[in-house]
Amino acid sequence: MTITTPNSGRIRAKDRVLPHPPYRLPVLGDVWDLHVTDSSQWGMRGAQKYGDIYERNIFGARVTYVSSPELLREINDDAKWAKFLGIPIRDLRTVARDGLFTAHNSEPNWAKAHAILAPSFTAPAMRSYHATMRECAAELIEHWDGRAGEWIDIPSDTNKVALEVIGRTGFGYSFDSFDRTDEHPIVAAMLRALTYINRAAYSHPVLERTVFREQRAQHLADVEFVNREVDAIIARRRSEGAGGHEDLLERMLTAEDPETGEPLDAQNIRHQILTFLAAGHETSAGVMAFALHYLSVNPEIADRARAEIDQVWTGEELRSEEVAKLRYVRRVVDESLRLWPTAPGYFRKANADTMLGGEYPFEKGEWVFIVLLQLHRHRLWGDDPEAFDPDRFLPERVRARHPELYRPFGVGMRACIGRQFAYHEIVLVLATMLRNYDLEPDPNYRLKVKETITLKPDQLRLRVTRRG
Repeated sequence: MTITTPNSGRIRAKDRVLPHPPYRLPVLGDVWDLHVTDSSQWGMRGAQKYGDIYERNIFGARVTYVSSPELLREINDDAKWAKFLGIPIRDLRTVARDGLFTAHNSEPNWAKAHAILAPSFTAPAMRSYHATMRECAAELIEHWDGRAGEWIDIPSDTNKVALEVIGRTGFGYSFDSFDRTDEHPIVAAMLRALTYINRAAYSHPVLERTVFREQRAQHLADVEFVNREVDAIIARRRSEGAGGHEDLLERMLTAEDPETGEPLDAQNIRHQILTFLAAGHETSAGVMAFALHYLSVNPEIADRARAEIDQVWTGEELRSEEVAKLRYVRRVVDESLRLWPTAPGYFRKANADTMLGGEYPFEKGEWVFIVLLQLHRHRLWGDDPEAFDPDRFLPERVRARHPELYRPFGVGMRACIGRQFAYHEIVLVLATMLRNYDLEPDPNYRLKVKETITLKPDQLRLRVTRRG
């Protein structure tokens, strides 16, 4: 059935008129307004200038930005709109191909991997990872104990603990993060790859092959290197035989898709491991770092979190079932994710010609970018959405909130599969940090946010002091 508008007949994208930056040029579009290194924050600033839906035109490509909870009622409906990889996630496929995060909806390995791995990411499954997560947190504490009085690079150390968690629970591999004095080669290559992808996302292929040819060559070499290293990890596990491991790799090597009876092939297992490395540890590390920043500059919130921790954590070790009882610490995590969702947005494309909100014509296959940074600062959050207030996530306030106002893990069938894993890990590590240390902020520091594909505080330093 052809969808029509009251005035113009068939839906046509060219009839869509949206606010946009001034000084638009023929052919070049809004290049005067183009930002490359902080594209997510650039999207947020645009929403604050131009409204809940606006567009930019870059070299003829239209990019629509949405931060309206009401419009998201339609956009987040899988019957009307679907996940779209977009930029720069599309370019992350050079690393992770058809991994869970980067697969196209039409690729069969996504459904197969999701069915095989979903049981490994349920709340009950966290019990099998808890001891390893606790061990990684303890190693961070030991690392900090040897650095009394020093200013600590917080994003670096949260990256270390998150990397160890995903390495050990994911595929039984330690990166020796707390013993090395240099960066692990796999980590260095992955970080360069993510930085390159973010920078090159809005570039042109001709520029990449000329002006940035050395960076492009390094990127291709990095991708080849991490593929080779991960394949070696998988091969070693295969040679050991099944059994004896309670990690994600064991499941990927032994479990079958309940619908087709097929296992994952070796190449897709590699893609899933690279997905965990690229999307798993960077996101968790960023949330921890942002939370530590806000806890350090809001000591009354840190004290309240510690009081809960001391009440719940009464034994020598924090037990798995106690993590869920740290409700205020969980609210600290949620509020950190509200202000700085480390995956700062997502893309959706129209399944059919549609009039979004009854007003904006989109043809089938056209896509929009959801600006989480602005959605999470929408006026519906109240008069001061920039204030850090974990009590925004009290149960009664969550129930009263617009259902589309908070989406840090995406939506629909393609929402983040690792949500429970991330919450358990982050709450456990933050509780361990707060139980053991007081946090002293650098009085001269003002929060700056660095973008690769994820977000993290830039140059955040804290001094930690052992609690008596």
